[in-house]
Amino acid sequence: MLMLVFSAISVSSMLILGVVMYFRFSDTSREEIVQSTQKLMEQTGENMEDYLVSMRQISDAAYYNVIKESDFSSQDNDIQHGMSLLYEANKDKLRSIAIYNNYGSLMGAEPVASQKEDPNVTKQDWYIQAMAEMENMHFSTPHIQNLFDDDTFRYYWVISLSRVVELTNQGVPQQGVLLVDMDYSSISRIMTQINAQNNGQYYYLCDSNGEIIYHTQQMQISKGLLSENSVKAAAYKDGIYDEIFEGEHRKVIVNTISYTGWKLVGVIPYSVFTRGMFNVRYFIVMLILLMAMMLAVVSRVVSARISSPILKLNDSVLEYEAGEQPEIYIGGSMEIRHLGDSIQRSYEQIDTLMHKIVLEQTERRKSELDALQSQINPHFLYNALDSLTWMVEGEKNDEAVFMISQLAKLFRISLSKGRTVISVRDELLHAQSYMNIQKIRYKNSFTFTMEMEPEVQDCCTVKLILQPILENAINYGVNGMEDCGEIRLRGKKEEGRIILSVTDNGMGMSEEEVQFLLTDSKRLPSHGSGVGLVNVNNRIKILFGKEYGLIVESEPDEGTTVSVCIPEVPYTEENRKILEAGHPFGGEEDFTGKTAVQKNIGKDKDEKQ
Repeated sequence: MLMLVFSAISVSSMLILGVVMYFRFSDTSREEIVQSTQKLMEQTGENMEDYLVSMRQISDAAYYNVIKESDFSSQDNDIQHGMSLLYEANKDKLRSIAIYNNYGSLMGAEPVASQKEDPNVTKQDWYIQAMAEMENMHFSTPHIQNLFDDDTFRYYWVISLSRVVELTNQGVPQQGVLLVDMDYSSISRIMTQINAQNNGQYYYLCDSNGEIIYHTQQMQISKGLLSENSVKAAAYKDGIYDEIFEGEHRKVIVNTISYTGWKLVGVIPYSVFTRGMFNVRYFIVMLILLMAMMLAVVSRVVSARISSPILKLNDSVLEYEAGEQPEIYIGGSMEIRHLGDSIQRSYEQIDTLMHKIVLEQTERRKSELDALQSQINPHFLYNALDSLTWMVEGEKNDEAVFMISQLAKLFRISLSKGRTVISVRDELLHAQSYMNIQKIRYKNSFTFTMEMEPEVQDCCTVKLILQPILENAINYGVNGMEDCGEIRLRGKKEEGRIILSVTDNGMGMSEEEVQFLLTDSKRLPSHGSGVGLVNVNNRIKILFGKEYGLIVESEPDEGTTVSVCIPEVPYTEENRKILEAGHPFGGEEDFTGKTAVQKNIGKDKDEKQ
């Protein structure tokens, strides 16, 4: 233990000493790089200011010595001669000197050149800026000279210096704009010289709005391939700033160029500071390797006492989350045992709560289904008994006996020993008995046919879903028709679903009525089945899931088709119990992603194979 403590203290002391030395050397090197960069930028700023001052002097000379005291109507040659002398004396710095009146018309230019057809100078930025702030001189960003034709057909990059001047024409003073196009290559040379070092740091020039004047990657920036944080740099005051741009930590030095508001910006990535520190880094790396070798022994001891129990606890938690139910590992130190015991108790509480929630949801679903089932209106029974009384009084004993037998079958299937789920076969028998009774009541004023695929009849369904649909077909479809009404009941299998459709050739409905038929129970007539299509639709969705239910299609004077869409679930006692227990076909899934009914269907298919 003493050796372990001593080793730890030694390694810690060496590490601290190495880190202090590294940061000390790093800070010194960083300060030297920043100071040398500042000096270079100051010298460059002075050179650029001298160049810009000479441009201002050229502009002042052109205005005060050539333009201001001359009249363009009578001294045009003198003005042109003065501008020519001024241009010749400074042509290594200039591209052109031009004078425009307040209407944008060219009054004079040097060197003498033909102006391009309708350049509309009043729309150009240098003209607008000069007119907006008449008391100042304005420097533009680099652009191609676009005012005059060049015999050599070359394009020159220039920076425009513009200012408002007072012109005299025929003795009348008026405002105009003096434009001096400076050769951009002069500024480019100055910036290229300070960017000659290829060590990662660079310098660029921008105006007060962040528009790039010069940049080493100017072409890529203009094409959108690269970007620069020039807008933020333009807002800086002179000084040194730390910033993170596009994930790169760097130091930014800003120096303002007098007269223009331009910003000379030096960018030093932090990677530059780390160069030249190889020996120090090598020393730190060797120190860390030595420390790692010593800590390897320490970690072996620590992992045996602390890490191993934590890993076992983590493995048992992962197994529990994967769907298994292992015993949560409880071992190791007192803290880890307490943590494992707390996790075990929390999982037990979660299981209890989940089981309670499932039971509550199941009971709620059964209650909703029972409530909807109990809404069957007894008016049909009253009407049937009235018809029986009429038949007995009229001594129509055969018809009365037939109606009583059909009524018995009807209520035998309706009761179904208290079951909610029955086979499609029983539901069809119930529908047939119901229609037999109705045909007697309505004195065979309509016909009823049934077309059913045989395999449909051995599937599960909710009981009493066809009777309300058939009753609506009679009451609102074929009842009162002069010609004989027709009602057809069809059944088929379609892509894992059972489709039971009731079609009549009656009055039909408008599209608006169809839209509200299954969504607004208040629009249902006060007479009819009492359960209604809304009730039937809700019962199907509660038992089988929201993707099943009724589909209504109707055309006025053509008839109506109401289709029952339910899943193809074979009718077995086990499937019936699962559905009535509140586990619908599209309901709760276990960790395999299948419902209880779906897994049972797969088991039935395997047994048949």
